[in-house]
Amino acid sequence: MATTTTTKKAAKPSGRRRETSLSTRDRLVVITMVAIPTILVVGLVWLPALGSVYLSFTKWNGFGGLDTIEWVGLQNYKDIATIYPPFWPAIRHNLIWLVFLFVFPTMLGMLLAVVLDREMRGGRFYQTAFYMPVVLSLALIGFIWQLFYSRDQGLLNQVFNSEVDWYGDPSINLWAVLVATAWRHTGYIMLIYLAGLKGVDATLREAASVDGATEVKTFFHVVFPVMRPINMIVLVIVVIESLRAFDLVWVINKGRNGLEIIAALVSQNVIGEATRYGFGSALAVIMMLISSVFITLYLRIVFREERNP
Repeated sequence: MATTTTTKKAAKPSGRRRETSLSTRDRLVVITMVAIPTILVVGLVWLPALGSVYLSFTKWNGFGGLDTIEWVGLQNYKDIATIYPPFWPAIRHNLIWLVFLFVFPTMLGMLLAVVLDREMRGGRFYQTAFYMPVVLSLALIGFIWQLFYSRDQGLLNQVFNSEVDWYGDPSINLWAVLVATAWRHTGYIMLIYLAGLKGVDATLREAASVDGATEVKTFFHVVFPVMRPINMIVLVIVVIESLRAFDLVWVINKGRNGLEIIAALVSQNVIGEATRYGFGSALAVIMMLISSVFITLYLRIVFREERNP
């Protein structure tokens, strides 16, 4: 009897987790996989960002050594807000860019995703056709739309027998650029929403159909709320795209004559004729702070949903 009890006690698992130790080679692999991305992120993202923040409180033309940097405190920010004429038009243009991208290309991309989600004939071809502009650089898109907007040989002026300077007229060039941007942005949003629609449970639509809901009501009351994470991603993408808009504007006229945006002002002051690193860095910090507000709100919502699924 005692022997049987002893055997049972010996067969009983200890309950402690078995500790596993990595070999020296595995440790080196883990350290390398962690160290290399960390070094790249710190060297290519955090150090330049912190350097820009520091330079935004200084006056420096980029020539000479670091000992020529002059500390001016908040003077750059005061000058930007008070005596720098392009700043407030640039803020207004970026806000227009944000609203336009959110209202027109985003809604159109969502509509295209809903239509293509029905597995229609030739759907793959249409997806490729709508997504094709996304893989093109904005510089190339500016050249393509120059074929439409050219004052002398553009398609629009040829069709309407006019001589409108679409890129040169300050009253309309911003809207002309926004149309070219929307051509590229729509396909991107379409693909994101199309991927989100593929992940929606089909039983939800079937249940709504059984209850007598129309397709429109099913989408807005059932499908669209389920895609809340996708909607948040799209919102952040639209905000970031509107703030970092640069290539197309720079190709057209370097952000002048009615196309002032924050990113173009940064480049004008850093690599332009003025070469004011401190002033340009202050503009970059302002743009970074505006972006950080929306990114922080997005991360807060994501973390809240993870804590309360």
